[in-house]
Amino acid sequence: MNVRVQNAMDLPLAVDLDGTLIQADLLWESLFQLLKKNPLFVFLVPIWALSGKARLKAEIARRIDFDASLLPYRQDFLAFLTTQKALGRDLILVTAAAAPFARAVADHLGIFSAVYSSDDTVNLAAHNKAKLLTDTFGEKGFDYAGNDRADIEVFDAARNAIVVAPDVAAHRYQQRTGAQRFDAPKSSLKTYAKMLRCHQWLKNALVFAPAVLSHEVTNAAVMFESLLAFFAFCAAASAIYILNDIIDLPLDRQHATKRNRPFANGTFSIPFGLTASGGLMVLAAAICFTLPPLFALVIALYAVTTTAYSFAIKRMLLVDVLCLAGLYTLRIIGGKAAANLPLSFWLIAFSMFFFLSLALVKRYVELQTSKVSERDRIAGRGYRPEDIFIVGQAGIASAFTAALVLALYIQSQDVIGFYTSPWLIWPLVPIVLYITIRIWILAYRREMHDDPVVFIATDWRSQLFVAIGAVFMLIGSIF
Repeated sequence: MNVRVQNAMDLPLAVDLDGTLIQADLLWESLFQLLKKNPLFVFLVPIWALSGKARLKAEIARRIDFDASLLPYRQDFLAFLTTQKALGRDLILVTAAAAPFARAVADHLGIFSAVYSSDDTVNLAAHNKAKLLTDTFGEKGFDYAGNDRADIEVFDAARNAIVVAPDVAAHRYQQRTGAQRFDAPKSSLKTYAKMLRCHQWLKNALVFAPAVLSHEVTNAAVMFESLLAFFAFCAAASAIYILNDIIDLPLDRQHATKRNRPFANGTFSIPFGLTASGGLMVLAAAICFTLPPLFALVIALYAVTTTAYSFAIKRMLLVDVLCLAGLYTLRIIGGKAAANLPLSFWLIAFSMFFFLSLALVKRYVELQTSKVSERDRIAGRGYRPEDIFIVGQAGIASAFTAALVLALYIQSQDVIGFYTSPWLIWPLVPIVLYITIRIWILAYRREMHDDPVVFIATDWRSQLFVAIGAVFMLIGSIF
């Protein structure tokens, strides 16, 4: 932070909200909250926008719930403002945000003596903001804290400027004038990886399952096509994860760990997220052009289903876990489509029950950690705390059903073409039971904190048993 000592405390300090006091843009956030509430509002938004930005903000603000306590405030700058207030300085909140939002923030913080905001007709930004402050306090009769290009005209009208987390234009202004400055924390590669959910890419390794189970791992063409399918799913998945994080901002900010996600804590802006998401979807589409048309259909279905999951399905009792199981299975179908391998009924049936069990683990853990009362639903879900027992029973039953499907497959005629000694792969059944039931035991003990699929891919005991299973499969195909 580059700090210039204030010469006097006699003038009020006017403070911008979006991007300055908070690491967020309330117009973008409220727009996505509105569309999440009812996607049909997408047809009204352009009509409101044609009447001006002020009308758009006001109409959106009237239709959504807003909790100022959940916003990602810039703590270093807020501490500075609190100190200024304690020294007797008047603080003024002046923002282009809608009036209900501005009042809620002022009431929550309790440090502002006056609040000015946009109304139904006037968008209080740039020239409008500079004129209001000049008319109210006089030319050079106030100091002003802002962050972007729209604030430069206000900086010029103020006695002193405070530049907070500046964009390119505000940065140039600060460099030219030497204004007081508060910098935003630098984004690291870890932050970008968290945005992309790179650890979740492990799930996409399921696209290699058809090639492995069809004994095509030595076929370079099949493995290359599977690798392309893997990258396509990774790009599409990250694009949807970003969109999901934007849609779920208020819920994520109430969660113990999700509040640290880059969009929830304000590290990345919504426009940046939308740009990144769009670019990743373009990359996924480009890869589809190099693979069979059926794979493009699978990716399209995956994108539509995951988007629907983000907007609505995740709040539907049981439909959500069935959808998650289907999405895992869709990755396997994608691997088959990419490499032109035959579709196996047994593999699809096994994967549905196996991943349904793991999806139910996720809900079980969420119910364990929920603090809502018995008759209330946990945030963003269709479950209530009293559902935890039936969720656990259903998950364990799904695990045993997956093992049963695997046992029936080993005894079927389909297995003869791949294994000369099918009886040698019977240990796969207890291995599957060990992996799934162990996960459920850890969940019951409150020791399951990861996504179950990611847990299997990173837990050394699970990896050991997967390796043992692979050895038995290899032996069964040779002897």
